[in-house]
Amino acid sequence: MSVLGIFEIGHPVLRERAHELTSDELASPRIQRLIDDMIETMRAAGGAGLAANQVGQTVRVAVAEVDDNPRYPYKPPFPLTVLVNPTIEPLDDETVQINEGCLSVPGLRGELPRSINVRLRYLDRDGAPHDEVRRGLTAGTLQHEVDHLDGVLFLDRVTDRRTLTTWEQFERFHRDEFVTRITAFTDRVGS
Repeated sequence: MSVLGIFEIGHPVLRERAHELTSDELASPRIQRLIDDMIETMRAAGGAGLAANQVGQTVRVAVAEVDDNPRYPYKPPFPLTVLVNPTIEPLDDETVQINEGCLSVPGLRGELPRSINVRLRYLDRDGAPHDEVRRGLTAGTLQHEVDHLDGVLFLDRVTDRRTLTTWEQFERFHRDEFVTRITAFTDRVGS
């Protein structure tokens, strides 16, 4: 396994829609190695997720995991999940404002609405289908990764640009309020 370079905002690959994988492509050593490398890269960077576009591959593969992540201490634990050809749909109109960052947009955060309740359909790395309902911050994380696969960055969804802040200023001026608000939200709706 290798830690891959993460492409940053401005690189055209981040604006491309990734293509679906066939069963044969998914089973190939190249894609299985890509999945392993993406997991290692996400963990090394301290991310909660990583999409293939972020490492320069336009295939519909993303990985997500939250396990005592110091970058996101307020996020509930979420086991390592490999998402192949994922689709996501809101189950209702309920949203929450989440302050997000991104490994491909280093040093910057902003608030955007995310659906609280979503249906997620995907294949795992072995090609087994999954159809799940996800809630709360976990739903937000998964929406973020599927957005990447559609060529969308979190900045595209920020509704009030005045919420944009560097990580340093977020930590200094905004973190405590956000953590208090999002912890109350998580306590109310679950993961």
